[in-house]
Amino acid sequence: MPAIVGACLLRLHLPASQSLKDKRQAVRSLQQRLRERFSVSVAETGGQDKWQTAEVLVAYAASDARRAQEVLATIVRFVEESHLPIELVDADSELLYYDEG
Repeated sequence: MPAIVGACLLRLHLPASQSLKDKRQAVRSLQQRLRERFSVSVAETGGQDKWQTAEVLVAYAASDARRAQEVLATIVRFVEESHLPIELVDADSELLYYDEG
């Protein structure tokens, strides 16, 4: 049975951020919520030196491609509907397949 890793790159805009400290606080809050709610790995992968933009990569491991797609789609909706000072600009998802042997 193949293992599946679903990856989703979230491009974010933080309009209320007035400093890197503000941005880091909002991004950390989002990362924590995603980890707790969806049991995913989350890392800020781009825009670290910009006040109002960020890229966050979310990874989810599964044994079923459909389940991985559902979780990533739910995460995108969660970010869109979050009450954080974050706007989702774009989301790109991809599934990676690993076979035994």
